[in-house]
Amino acid sequence: MKARVHVMLKNGVLDPQGEAVRHALGSLGFDGVEGVRQGKVIELDLAEGTTEDTVKDMCEKLLANTVIESYTIDMG
Repeated sequence: MKARVHVMLKNGVLDPQGEAVRHALGSLGFDGVEGVRQGKVIELDLAEGTTEDTVKDMCEKLLANTVIESYTIDMG
């Protein structure tokens, strides 16, 4: 079983990496980009029976800094 965890900075938290990407895109001629938020995707290979609550616990304790980041979990 797989799970994907999508981690993003919360709204209102500055995203210097996203701003650098936006600036670089503009330098390459992609002028229509007004904002970029950069995040990460973590893929987990899980043992059968691992619950979404367990993955949530992993996120809360390690995978996301919940003070400045939010996350979503896709179980599949």
